[in-house]
Amino acid sequence: MINVAALTAGRFVPSTRFRIRQYIEPLRNLGIHVEEHRPGVEKYSFAPNRTLRPFWRLGKVVTRIPLLLAAWRSDVVWLERDLIAGYYTLERFLPRNCVLDVDDAIWMMGTPGYSERIAERCRGVIAGNSYIAEHYRGFTENVWLVPTSVDTELWKPRQGDDRSRWVIGWIGTASNLGYLKWVEKCLADFLDAHSDAHLLVVCDAEPVFGRIPRTRWTFQRWSESKESELVHGMDVGLMPLPEIEWTKGKCGAKMIQYMAAGLPVLVSPVGTAGEILARDRVGLPVRGQKDWAAGLETLHSDRSLARECGRTGRAVAERSYSLTVNAPRIASILRELAGTQS
Repeated sequence: MINVAALTAGRFVPSTRFRIRQYIEPLRNLGIHVEEHRPGVEKYSFAPNRTLRPFWRLGKVVTRIPLLLAAWRSDVVWLERDLIAGYYTLERFLPRNCVLDVDDAIWMMGTPGYSERIAERCRGVIAGNSYIAEHYRGFTENVWLVPTSVDTELWKPRQGDDRSRWVIGWIGTASNLGYLKWVEKCLADFLDAHSDAHLLVVCDAEPVFGRIPRTRWTFQRWSESKESELVHGMDVGLMPLPEIEWTKGKCGAKMIQYMAAGLPVLVSPVGTAGEILARDRVGLPVRGQKDWAAGLETLHSDRSLARECGRTGRAVAERSYSLTVNAPRIASILRELAGTQS
């Protein structure tokens, strides 16, 4: 049995959940024991006030020391991004038999060169898409491309289609609500023209809309236990993104969730989304505001097309973005690293 120490960011951090934690049980069945180690002060938490900020930063460092100790007791270290967001810090004390897992263009958000220094310290990088993979080539011995995946046994198409409302859905974190606001006018115009349409937002914070009447949208606070059920209540899944360097690193978790649930998608063809759209017709690519309006109209009026896109998306998710497919790939990488201990 290979013992792996997974150093993660926090209980509900999406990259922790999708890139590492959901693999623990499938990997155990493949002969690899992964133990997750989370810091006492989560990576993306903030001090409640300015006075406590220095102590909060110190707490982040101190509560990561047990993670270092766990790393040295393992055969392989599986590091989710960085130990402290945006900085090269305690990674210098990790054993060399470490793999860095990256699912965002994190090098754009921290001190210059910090993530590349972490990569140089590691045996390799597991990249969530080709854009990330290409960035880290040259900084480490190995780069493996493993897309973000979902459990397709949990995320399944709903049964029946007898609802009177046509639900436009978006799921994401509060930090990404700005992307949804980017298409607010299109959504407001569409909802105004279609009385049967309704917007559902699933998030850890309630959005504020200036154009959409409160009666035309519903907010559901995100919870891990209910997220798949809430997505099953949607008829189309949205993932708007501006086409900038940062978003090219996005690995499309929400798009893959929609697809696994059998929903047609309206997405900006950026990062992983563009790669998925190139595979098959799982939905419609949308760029400008006119595209969003036209895409909503098309899927609303042509329900057979929407169902076809949903079925195709489900098939693509099962074929390329499922735990069943990608857990063995992760297992192979960890076995390779375990065999290179020095």
